Amino acid sequence: MNEQESVGPGTGRGTDRVVDHDHGHGDEHGHDHDNDHSEIGPMDLRVRALESVLTEKGYVQPAALDELIEAYQVRIGPRNGARVVARAWVDPDYREWLRRDATAAIAALGYSGRQGEHMVALENTELEHHLVVCTLCSCYPWPVLGLPPTWYKSAPYRARAVRDPRGVLADFGVRLPETTTIRVWDSTAEVRYLVIPRRPAGTEALDEAALAALVTRDSMIGTGLAREPSSRP
Repeated sequence: MNEQESVGPGTGRGTDRVVDHDHGHGDEHGHDHDNDHSEIGPMDLRVRALESVLTEKGYVQPAALDELIEAYQVRIGPRNGARVVARAWVDPDYREWLRRDATAAIAALGYSGRQGEHMVALENTELEHHLVVCTLCSCYPWPVLGLPPTWYKSAPYRARAVRDPRGVLADFGVRLPETTTIRVWDSTAEVRYLVIPRRPAGTEALDEAALAALVTRDSMIGTGLAREPSSRP
C-alpha cells in the first residue's frame, strides 16, 4: 500500500518518505478538495459563514463555541491518545498488541468510532521518527486526538511534510540527529495513524497517569516530542 522513497543519512538529509498516494477519500468526509492550495478552503469558508449567521441571530455564543472546540481539540481528544501511549510505555504486552492491531488495542481502552475504524500505531525509536500528514485534506484519528489543529489542515504543512519533513520538524522546535530516519505517513480515508513517542528518560518511577500527562497532541502526530518530567504543567 505504501510507496517508499528512501533518502538515507548518507545524503545528509536523514529522511525516509513513506507516502500512500492512493487516498480513497470518499464523500463521507464532506471535504472539498481544490488545487489552489489556499489557506482557507471552501468548507472552512462555509463554516465561517454559518457561524457568523448563527452568531448574528443569537443562536451561538462565540466564546462558548471556542471553548467547545478547544476542549475537543486540546483536552478531551488528545487525553485519550495520551492514555493509549502511557499504557504502551508501561505494559510491553499492550505495546505489542498496539503495534500488531492498533484498532483493537485502542478500542480495548474504550476509544473507537468514526474516523478511528482503522488505526495503525507507529513507534518512535532512537533511529526512527514518524510524522503523520494528510496530503489531500485532513484525515485524522478523532477518537484518540480529537479535532485536527488548523495547521494540520493547512496547505503549507500538507506539502512540506512530504517534501521537507526535517524542516517542518525544525519549525516545531524538533531537531533530530542526522542519524535518525524520518518516515512520513500519509493518512487516508481507510487508515489513520497514531505515533507512539519515545518515553522520556527519568520517568521510571512515574505511574501511568503521570506518564499520560507527559504526552502531547503534537507528539502523537510526530511534530513534537513527549514532555520532560520537569516541564509538566
